[in-house]
Amino acid sequence: MRFSTPRVQSRGIIVTLLRRMRSHKMNQRTFRIPGLGDLPMIGLLHLAVVYVVWGSTYLAIRIAVEGPHGFPPFMLGAARMLLGGGILLTWLVFAKKRVRLDQGEWIWAILSGILLWTGGNGMVMFAERYQASGYSALVMGMVPIWVALTELVQNRRASGILWAGLGVGVVGLVILTLPGFHGPATDAVGIVSLIMASGSWAAGLVLQRRKLLRPDPVVSSAWQQLFGGGGFLVLVLCTRETIPHPGTMAWVGFGYLVVIGSLLAFTSFIMATRLLPLILVTTYSYVNPLVAVLLGAVVLGEAITVSTVIGGLLLLVGVAGVILGNRRPQGSESQTRIA
Repeated sequence: MRFSTPRVQSRGIIVTLLRRMRSHKMNQRTFRIPGLGDLPMIGLLHLAVVYVVWGSTYLAIRIAVEGPHGFPPFMLGAARMLLGGGILLTWLVFAKKRVRLDQGEWIWAILSGILLWTGGNGMVMFAERYQASGYSALVMGMVPIWVALTELVQNRRASGILWAGLGVGVVGLVILTLPGFHGPATDAVGIVSLIMASGSWAAGLVLQRRKLLRPDPVVSSAWQQLFGGGGFLVLVLCTRETIPHPGTMAWVGFGYLVVIGSLLAFTSFIMATRLLPLILVTTYSYVNPLVAVLLGAVVLGEAITVSTVIGGLLLLVGVAGVILGNRRPQGSESQTRIA
C-alpha cells in the first residue's frame, strides 16, 4: 500500500482549491455591453462556441449529404441526433446526474426538440441537397426576425427601429431568394425548406426559453436531441429513404456534426440562452452566415453572386435593426434571464 506524504497531499489540496477558485472566478466574471448591462463571461464564451461551430456545420452538412455517396438527409438527422443525445444521456447517468424530467416538462422537451431539430435542422439538411451551404446559412439568418414577430404577437408593441429592421430584413430575404424561384424547381423547394426551417428553429428557441426552466441544460440538450431523432425516424419512414452507402467525406461530415455540432455546440447554445439575454444569443445569426459563406467558398468553391451579397447584407442589417429595436431597459432585462 502506498502512502502520500503531507507535502504531496497539501499540493493536491492547493491544486484543487485553485481549480475551484478559477472556476468560481470564471462564473463570477462579467463583461459590460452597452444597453445590456453586465453579462457573465462564461455565457459569452458559450456564445463564441456557437458563433464559430454552427457556422462550420453548414459546410459539414453539405459534405455529408452531397452527391450519390452522401447520406439521405433525414437518415443523417436521425443518426446524428440519436447518437449525440444517447452519448450525452449516458454520460449524465454515469455522472449520477438527475436525468428524469418532471411530468409537465416532457411535453415541452418533445415539442422544442422536434421544432429545433426535426423541423429546423432537418429542413436545412434537406435543402442543402439543392442549395449551397453559405446560401443556406444566410437564409437561416432570419431567425431573429421570426423571434421578434413572435414577441410582437404577444406584446403587440414595437419600436420604430424594430419595424424598420423587419422591413429591411424582408426586402433582403426577397432579393436573396427571388432568383432561385426562376431556376429549377429543386431550387425553389430548397428555398422554401430553408424559410420553414428558420421559422421552426425560432419557435423551438422561444418555447425552450420560456417552458424548460428547471432542467440542467445538458439534460435538456440530451432529451431534445433524442426527441428530435425520433421525429427524424418518422420522416425516414414517411419518405422511404433508402439505406445509404456513404463515402469517406460523408463520414467525416457526419462525425463532425455529432461530436462538435451536437455534443459541444448545442450544449453551449442552451447554456448561452440561460445565461444571456435571448436577443443577444440570436446574434449568432450574424456570424454563422459569414463563417459559412467563407468556408463554402474556400473549401467547396461555392459561387457568391451579386444577389447573394446584396440580399445577405440587407438581411443582416434587418436583423441588426430587430435586435436593437427589441432591447429592453437594463433594469428589466435581468427579469428575462433564466438563472
